[in-house]
Amino acid sequence: MKHLKNILAGIGFLFVVGSLIYAVQDKSTKDSDNTSTAIEDQSKTNVGDGYQISAIEIPEDLNFAGEAVPLKDPEILERVDREFLVNTYWQSNALLLMKRANKYFPIIEPILAKNGIPDDFKYLAVAESGLTNVVSPAGATGFWQIMKVTGREYGLEVNSNVDERYHIEKSTQVACDYLNKWKKRFGNWTLTAAAYNAGPAGIQKYMNVQKVNDYYDLLLGQETGRYVFRIMAIKEIISNPDKYGFSVEKEDFYDAVPTFTVEVNKPIADWADFAALYEINYKILKRHNPWLREPHLNNASKKKYVIEIPNKGYYRESK
Repeated sequence: MKHLKNILAGIGFLFVVGSLIYAVQDKSTKDSDNTSTAIEDQSKTNVGDGYQISAIEIPEDLNFAGEAVPLKDPEILERVDREFLVNTYWQSNALLLMKRANKYFPIIEPILAKNGIPDDFKYLAVAESGLTNVVSPAGATGFWQIMKVTGREYGLEVNSNVDERYHIEKSTQVACDYLNKWKKRFGNWTLTAAAYNAGPAGIQKYMNVQKVNDYYDLLLGQETGRYVFRIMAIKEIISNPDKYGFSVEKEDFYDAVPTFTVEVNKPIADWADFAALYEINYKILKRHNPWLREPHLNNASKKKYVIEIPNKGYYRESK
C-alpha cells in the first residue's frame, strides 16, 4: 500500500509538471507567432516607405586638392565607388563626422590656409582620426596621428606630463610643415597625402620598384591604396549631405564652446584646484586642454603654457 501511494504521488507530480511544460510551450509558441506576425507587419510597413539603397553617382569633376581623378580608368572608378558606398551607407559614422567637422574645421582651416596647404587636407584629418584624439596601435596620436619621433622632430613637446600631439592648433601646424616638406619631394598633393599615410620612404620604394610616379598607377597596400579615395568620399559626403541622403539641420551640429586663455609659467601642483579657481572641474579643463597628460604640471624650466578656459555658463555647476 505504501508503495502504491508513492507511485500515485509520482504520477500526480509528473502530470503537474507536464501541464506546466505544456503551458509554457503553448505560451512560447503563441508569443513566437505574435512576434513573427509583428515582424512581418513591420516589414510590410517599412518596405517601399521611401527608404532606398541605391547606387551612388560619382561626381564627374572629382578631384583631390585640385588634381583630377582619372575616372575613365575602370579600376580607379571601382575603387572610388567602393569608398562612396562604404562611407555613405555607414550613416551613423558619416553623421558624427559632419557634426564634429562643424566644431573643428574652423580651427583647422585657417592654419592650412596660412601654410599654403589645400583645404582638402582637413578631410585627411577626418580620415586619420575621425576628429578625435585617438591613439593607434603603433602609437600615432591625436587628430593628425603624429608619431612621437615626428612630433619631437617638428618641435612638439612630447612626454608623460605634456603631449602637444593632442594640441589641435600645434599638431595642425606640424601636419602642415610635414606636408609642405614632402610636397617639394613628390611634386603633387596626391602622392603627398599617400606619403602621410604610408611614410615617404614607403611611397618612394613603391615608386622605385614599379617605375611609375603617379598615385593612380601605383599598386599599394590596401590601406594606402584606399586612402586618397576615402578622403575624397568623406569630402563629398560632408560637403553635400543632402545629395547623399542626409537630413541635417544647423542645430544638429556640434559647436565650439567659447573660451578665453590663461598663461601659466610655473609648476601647477594640482590641476583640479586650478580648475576650481575658474568654476570648472578637472574633466572640463582636460576637455579643452587634452595635451595636459597628468593631474599636475612639472614645468621646472618655467616655460609659458597657454591654458584654454571655457566662458562661464556653458557647463553645469560641479558637485
